[in-house]
Amino acid sequence: MKVMTIFGTRPEAIKLAPVIAALEATPGVVSRTCVTAQHRGMLDQVLDLNGIKPDHDLDLMRPAQTLDAITAALLTGIGDVLDKDTPDRVIVQGDTATAMIGALAAYYRRLPVSHVEAGLRSGDIYRPWPEEVNRRIVSTIADQHFAPTTTAAEALYRESIDPATVHVTGNTVIDALLATRDRIAAEPAMTKGLDLLFSRFRQRRIILVTTHRRENFAAMTAVAEAISAIAERRDIAVIFPVHPNPNVAGVMERMLKGRDNIAMIPPQDYPHFVALLNACDFVLTDSGGVQEEAPALGKPVLVMRDTTERPEGVEAGTARLIGTDPQRIVAEANALLDDRARYDAMSRAHNPFGDGEASGRIAAIVAGRSPIDSLR
Repeated sequence: MKVMTIFGTRPEAIKLAPVIAALEATPGVVSRTCVTAQHRGMLDQVLDLNGIKPDHDLDLMRPAQTLDAITAALLTGIGDVLDKDTPDRVIVQGDTATAMIGALAAYYRRLPVSHVEAGLRSGDIYRPWPEEVNRRIVSTIADQHFAPTTTAAEALYRESIDPATVHVTGNTVIDALLATRDRIAAEPAMTKGLDLLFSRFRQRRIILVTTHRRENFAAMTAVAEAISAIAERRDIAVIFPVHPNPNVAGVMERMLKGRDNIAMIPPQDYPHFVALLNACDFVLTDSGGVQEEAPALGKPVLVMRDTTERPEGVEAGTARLIGTDPQRIVAEANALLDDRARYDAMSRAHNPFGDGEASGRIAAIVAGRSPIDSLR
């Protein structure tokens, strides 16, 4: 069986790297990879870290590209790759344009599709936008749905997806996170440079901030106001890997530059990000993946969104939805800083997103074998 894994962004690469490794270790499977480079530099970091040399690299990233332009380029580019490589199955991950178009291009060729991280739903097609619709489209095409949780599986059942095609595997990001944490412990040089940053903020509680969501671009000024207000406290430090999109970087540079307890740093490679996550007290984010990663390390998550496709974290108590109103963000951050019982309740809550064995389960099912165990 020849299996083509298609991805284009850093989050996809992080979550698919352990799947690709598991496929390569599975007898009877020929693993092929196609990257679209929907994100170029940040994608290459993860490829290098995991020793992935793509069989096809479409290199489609362009400055200020529109959704229309990237969608058209993806459809023709991925279509050409599928015609030349003739795989037996296609694997896509999550909710990106690459995932949606990869599934669509496979469908046009009557190729079966496996969807990693299937079943996430916010219930609002504009939040997150356009990701919510992207993943719904993939679900109508795929014949293997790898749901990270029972909640995700139940969302698929409500959409009349055949239960026999839905497999609760856990989320592969936990596989990647735990493996990377162990590598860092064995090779501390992987995160060189962070010791200087941590020494600068010794004896301060660290808040890690990430924000990049397209639907939050209009709220970036409000988010910056909140970060600035939180940083009035002298017992904390903010570490903020700033997304390079001008809608994010431009606002943050203008409003936060020069604060001695705010470190605005470039986007970090995955080992450095895992080290930051491990070192912080809690996370302020609009990221989907961070909502899964942080609880695995015992870090509370304040989610700067009004909805989430990962309600399991909110239900388990590892995450709180707080929106983008500056006063609410400041109040929630201060509550975690000042109320130890509140902090401990979130920090010690059960992580619902997996046990680090999802990729092996996925590879076994793709190869037509029964996985050794299941999260069901």
